[in-house]
Amino acid sequence: MSDSDRIEAWRLMITAQRRLTDRLGEELENKFDLPLEWYDVMLHLYEQPDRHMRMHELAESLLVSRSALTRFIDKVEGAGFVERLPAYEDGRGTYVALTDAGLEAFTQAGRVHRSGILEHFGAHLTDAEVHALRTGLRRVLDGG
Repeated sequence: MSDSDRIEAWRLMITAQRRLTDRLGEELENKFDLPLEWYDVMLHLYEQPDRHMRMHELAESLLVSRSALTRFIDKVEGAGFVERLPAYEDGRGTYVALTDAGLEAFTQAGRVHRSGILEHFGAHLTDAEVHALRTGLRRVLDGG
């Protein structure tokens, strides 16, 4: 395999990711008036045992700066999907927690989002391709 093939694979991956993200985002916006970025925040919180994370940990997991996350969380909090809580154990940090309304919105949107992923992404790949993609992307992430 040539360097040109690897560069083309990179470009195809980036283009596919952008197009699929746009399509999935449009579905959430149209059906739930929920931006994909908000869903992503709720997903990260949902995956935590207590449905909350420290602000700095959430920023790291979303790959955004703390200041950008602060402004962003203001909007999601204004919609009632998350709330800020003080970190009582050390008094220095702030948690972002998924509210009951956020959990409900996440659960409803999640069904549509999962279906969209399977339809727009999964349906176009064979089992062997999914395996190769998962293996290759994990190797890239582990190497970086």
